[in-house]
Parts: sequence; structure tokens; C-alpha cells
Amino acid sequence: MSDTFPPGFLWGTATAAYQIEGAARENGRTPSIWDTFSHTPGKVEKGHTGDVAVDHFHRRAEDVRLMADLGVNAYRFSVSWPRVQPTGRGPAIQRGLDFYRELVDDLLAHGIEPVLTLYHWDLPQDLEAAGGWPRRETAYRFAEYARCVGEALGDRVERWITLNEPWCTAFLGYASGEHAPGRTSPSLALRAAHHLNLGHGLAAQALRSVIPARGRISVSLNPSAVRARTQSPADLDARRRIDALANRIFTGPMLRGAYPEDLFADTARITDWAFVQDGDAATARQPLDSLGINYYAPTVVSAAEDGPAARRAGHGGSEHSPWPGADSVAFHQPPGELTEMGWSVDPSGLYDLLLRYTREAPGLPLMITENGAAYADQPDADGTVHDPDRIRYLHGHLAAVRRAIDDGADVRGYFLWSLLDNFEWSYGYGKRFGAVHVDYETQRRTPKSSALWYARLAGTGILPEVPVG
Repeated sequence: MSDTFPPGFLWGTATAAYQIEGAARENGRTPSIWDTFSHTPGKVEKGHTGDVAVDHFHRRAEDVRLMADLGVNAYRFSVSWPRVQPTGRGPAIQRGLDFYRELVDDLLAHGIEPVLTLYHWDLPQDLEAAGGWPRRETAYRFAEYARCVGEALGDRVERWITLNEPWCTAFLGYASGEHAPGRTSPSLALRAAHHLNLGHGLAAQALRSVIPARGRISVSLNPSAVRARTQSPADLDARRRIDALANRIFTGPMLRGAYPEDLFADTARITDWAFVQDGDAATARQPLDSLGINYYAPTVVSAAEDGPAARRAGHGGSEHSPWPGADSVAFHQPPGELTEMGWSVDPSGLYDLLLRYTREAPGLPLMITENGAAYADQPDADGTVHDPDRIRYLHGHLAAVRRAIDDGADVRGYFLWSLLDNFEWSYGYGKRFGAVHVDYETQRRTPKSSALWYARLAGTGILPEVPVG
């Protein structure tokens, strides 16, 4: 296997607005569902919020220079919906858009391609109060928002991503309640999933109508590499059931214009799916220029042996399942190394997903829009931050990407999650995913050894060896 990646490969880092920006009440920004959720006692570890986060709103220029010093050629960021459109309706606030105009101009001046994600989980609270993603109207409001951002930035942003991980939005937000808005209704979660599919399609249409023809549109999914614990019929059926809820509920409409029939059958006791109107799935199936894949760990399942067992999500803790209609499924921790999140380190799952979507969507380029790991990184006495575990993690997963390319996958780029240590959702500031260490008291940024390792990769396109020791 070659250690060299194809010419033109994008080497990027990624972030999300609520996790890094701060400035929660500046320039007309109103609360998102994550502001409300994080300020609700007991929802986020230690009562942490994103009010300040890592202050990227005020340290934008410093962070762009940091990216330039690391030699990355792309940066995936998200726009804060309530910073641009505070109520989720009506015209955009120009001073909100100005922050992103200035960010994009800074990136381009440093030779870094902007990759803009429209939705990374920060729904305006006003829209949630009106019903949120379970309400059909939210899909139309999302398309209106997409048009606003496209009109403002389409002249300088070429790569667009509609949604980030709609599975998390629907099932962690509306079924298990581990994420904002913290609701726990299986039926509402399925409605939300559908309206996210519809919103993706409507937003893609809206973007196409206002951005130049060179613009490229994608979506970032977090497909699960679902594996059965054994090859028994019951365990294989558990895998099928979770594959429908984790993967095909989104790729069915988005890539093929239809929901899988087994999903309807599995969830028939929860909903009759009457909220799916004629033409919705076709609307969700818009031409894509690439498919974004976010990957962290595989999922191992079996048939439950002693009654209801479908609880595991790996994103916090809840007595409510994020898997509607799958109470007969048990989840298992694979053997081997774990990250600080308790997620297994297994690059083969990424390889499997890349080959799967190469088969299922032939001709559609793929992007790794998130991959990374949380470890307990702390500065040494001299101020350096060594994170050899992260380097090993990245090397293993990038080797899997390179192997998938050798075996026919058309992978065009890789975005390391994340550029900076930041607010890690329901874990607050307790988990560090960044290639750059942030001292949350002083906001001092210190590139970790993994950042320097990644910089060598970005500069040469050749996978460096893992340092010894």
C-alpha cells in the first residue's frame, strides 16, 4: 500500500460554531437550543456552557494564522443560525453575516479553502419553541436560512454542507434527550429525521438557486459501521434493524429518493409515517457533489437476551433509548483500546464505510468530514503538549483511508476533528478532541504534537511514521 495521497487531496480541520465561537449575546445573536440546554441544570457536565467557549469570535484572526502555520489547505466550519437569523425567520442580520465574511476572507488570504456547514445543531430557540425539527415548517425555514447565507457568501465559498450528522439531531435530541433540545419522544425523533431529510433537499435547492455554478454541495452523515456480534439469524437481524435507523433512514431518501420498507415495518408501532408527504423523498434526493462521512468507532450489536436493551449511544447518559423500535437490540463494547469517550479505536470501520458507499453510490466522491479522538492531554512542565495516542489513532485511520483509495474508493479529502479543544456538547469541557490545546482560563493555544505530525502530512501528502516513544 502506498503512503502517498492523491494530488489535490484536501487536508483540513473542522469545528462547529457553538463549540468554539462564544460571544453568545453579541451583535444580535439570540439563544439556540444549545444555549437553552446548556443553561438547564443537569444537562451538561459541571454546568458548562458555550457562552465563551474558546472565544473564536474574538480570536478569529489568531486561529486562522494558526491553521496557516499548520499548513492545512481547507477549513470546515459551521455558521451559527441564530447569529445570522435570530428568530429563524426573515432577513439575515448583516453584522452576523459580517463575522463569516471576514472569516472567509481571512481563510482565502491564507490559501485555505472554506468549507461551510449550514447546520451543526444550533437551531434558533424560537424555532424549537414553535415545534423544532418534528415540525414540517422547520424544513422550510432551514431552506430560507440557506438562501440567506448562500446569497451572502456564495461569491467566495465554493464548498457547502447542508447538515452535520442529522442522526444526532433527531435521535439524541428528540429520542434519548442527551443532546439539545433534550426531548424524549421516539415518534417525534422519527418525524425530526424526516424533516431533516426534507430540509436538506430544500436547502440544496435553495443554494443551487443563488450560488454560482461552480458551487459544490454535500451533506455530512455519521454512518455507523454496524456489526453483528455473531452470525446467528437473530444477531444479523439486530444489525439490519440498527443499520436502518442509523444509516438507511438518511441515505435512502438522500441517495435513492425512498425510505427503506423495513424501517417502516420496524417502527410501525411508534408511527404510521403519515407525516411523509408525496414527493418528500424525491425532494431529499438532490444532486450531490460529494458525500461527507464522519467516523469515530464501529457499532457492535446482538439480539437482547433478557428483554429491552437498546440504550447505548455513547454521547452522555440517558434512560431513554436513541433507537426507536429497537428495544430488542443489545449493544456491546468491542475489545481493545478505547479513547477518553469510551469509544473503541478501530480504523477498519472507516475502511468498511468507504467501500460500502463506493458500492452504493458509484461515481459520488467521498470526504472524511470528521475523524479524531479525545484524550486527556495536558501540557508538560515546559509547556509542550505530547499526545502520542492521538497520533497513533490518526495514523491508523489515515492508513485505512489510503487502503480504501487503493481498493477503489474516490476519497477527496480528510478533515481532522477538531482544530481546537472546545465545548464537547453534553460533556462540557471535560473531553479534548483538539489538535491544538486550549487553556480555558487564559485561552492560550498550544499546538500538540499531533498538530505538528498532521502539518507534515498536509505539507507532503505522505503519511508520516508514528514517532517512537
